[in-house]
Amino acid sequence: QLQLVESGGGLVQPGGSLRLSCAASGVTLDTYFIGWFRQAPGKEREGVSCISSSGYRTNYADSVKGRFTISRDNDKKTVYLEMTSLKSEDTGVYYCAADPIYYCAGNPEYWGQGTQVTVSS
Repeated sequence: QLQLVESGGGLVQPGGSLRLSCAASGVTLDTYFIGWFRQAPGKEREGVSCISSSGYRTNYADSVKGRFTISRDNDKKTVYLEMTSLKSEDTGVYYCAADPIYYCAGNPEYWGQGTQVTVSS
């Protein structure tokens, strides 16, 4: 059974950076497509970025293009989300999720517990 644990969230000032990590356990990660999602207070969950199982294919929401970078290290069973030029609207709980079949799945099969990102001065 695949288990995902996010880390790296915290409080950061506007314009700052954070790197989120999503560590997998239970099974190897290299056969799963991974996505990062976020949910702001009072808003619906939205997809932020996704990456193919090999790491060669990535996709980003328009709101984060040019600021966020997704990557993965399958040997370390970890997926990263590098976030730069953070804005207050990036505030929310960030989740990583994995799906064995679909790239950029809207509702992946496996989910982490989330990590809070707060962008505020």
